[in-house]
Amino acid sequence: MRWSATATRAPPPSTAAATRCRRMCSPRCCSAAARAKANAMNFDLSEEQKMLRDAAQKFLRAEYGFDARNRIVASETGMSREHWRRFGEFGWLGVALPEAHGGFGGGMVETIQVAEPMGAALVVEPYLASAVLGAQAVARAGSPAQQAAWLPGLASGKLVLVLAHTEDDSGHQLAHVAARAAAERGGWVLSGRKSGVLGAPWADGFVVAARTAGAVHERRGISLFMVGAKTPGVQVAGYRVYDGSRAGDLLLDAVVLGRDALLGVEGEGLGLLEQLIDIGIVAACADALGAMGALLRKTVEYTGTRKQFDVPIASFQVIQHRLVDMFAAIEASRSLLLMAALHAEHPDAAARSRAASAAKAGIGERARFVAQQAVQLHGGVGMTEELDIGHYFRRLTLFCHLFGGSDHHLQRFAALRAAA
Repeated sequence: MRWSATATRAPPPSTAAATRCRRMCSPRCCSAAARAKANAMNFDLSEEQKMLRDAAQKFLRAEYGFDARNRIVASETGMSREHWRRFGEFGWLGVALPEAHGGFGGGMVETIQVAEPMGAALVVEPYLASAVLGAQAVARAGSPAQQAAWLPGLASGKLVLVLAHTEDDSGHQLAHVAARAAAERGGWVLSGRKSGVLGAPWADGFVVAARTAGAVHERRGISLFMVGAKTPGVQVAGYRVYDGSRAGDLLLDAVVLGRDALLGVEGEGLGLLEQLIDIGIVAACADALGAMGALLRKTVEYTGTRKQFDVPIASFQVIQHRLVDMFAAIEASRSLLLMAALHAEHPDAAARSRAASAAKAGIGERARFVAQQAVQLHGGVGMTEELDIGHYFRRLTLFCHLFGGSDHHLQRFAALRAAA
């Protein structure tokens, strides 16, 4: 499906974005004038982007069916390392990583071409946690040595790196960081606890937010650190999440790190953390859009075969209206997703965050609506373990709370808009 044209305009392209445009867009978009026109109103995917999306859809439909997915969820690890390795072979894990480190050199538009089919297939492997949040932390702020050590393995599927920033009392306030990092012994000593860390049981390493100065809730003094999962003093308590994926709590008990474990600039990690969460929101919205689309397809199919009074219930006008409402909600969500993806690299951090919050709030409300309609139109069978409809409902319910619910993001959007 093509992006529908809306009144949303893309931000002025950076040099890197212009380079990607020249490399990835079709020949008709290679002149400066054509690129300017494309940035204004042409939301069609390039051939490479279509191929990326279609390849992901084809593989996941063939190899990641509902029964296969449930076997993965029920397994001891809750993850298929074989599938993760194949995701890396296909280039999906490095789609937004530098080509010098085995990536594709794309951006958020490419990322969502992979995330959407993964939502449609209910993939439980840590694409959001590792390929988006963890990998982008290193790609955006890592030293040359850190990038060389982590990015090739992340792109190939050999490594899993996740972001550990939330704490028991932090809610969705990114500046609430109580974990401490003290400069000692020629390096750093980390102590504290992180909760709700996505993908934690599978992680080979963590990007940990800890405070090197200031008090809890202060924006200054937050730093990010690279912490290996096998480092002495690191403990992970894993558990299954509502949608079948895995998360965990991370305990840091006087973890000793070298000076080179610092990611980025000491005390200035909050800006990067905010950027990571914004792009994580975009990827999560794409995942949700994939799940919403799958629910609509399955509901249309079911109502076309389920009969009452000897006719399919899809022939009833009230059912048709509800299906159309689901379709309209999905298309509105697609426009919000595109807006947020186009703003993901916006030079104005406030504009980027406004777009991310607008997408999260708008798609969150529509995701809830689509999930509820799908369950209601399936009847009682829609909530059984044996049918995938209820599992999509769980996926979208988790999405509605991930990174903050609609109320949180409406307030965030309003505050950012008022400050502009």
